[in-house]
Amino acid sequence: MASQLNRSEPCKADLRPLLHALTREDDGAAANAHLTAGRPIYYGTAGTPPGHAVKEYPDGRRELVRFDHLGEHRVRDAA
Repeated sequence: MASQLNRSEPCKADLRPLLHALTREDDGAAANAHLTAGRPIYYGTAGTPPGHAVKEYPDGRRELVRFDHLGEHRVRDAA
C-alpha cells in the first residue's frame, strides 16, 4: 500500500541548514545580479521560522513566505 501525501499541510522542513550550505561561500554577487535585473531573491536569517524564507524585491520590500505543493504563499511583511 502506497502512503498518501497530505497536500493540505504546509512544508514544515527547516530550510536553514540547506540555505546555509548554499550561501556559505556566497559573496552576494548572484543576489545583487538578480535584484539589478528586477527579480526578487529568497534567503533566510537566524530569525526566519522553520519552513519559511524571506523574499526581497528589487525595491527593498521584504515578505515572509512559505512554500507547499501549491506554490509560494505570502505570510506577512518582513521586518
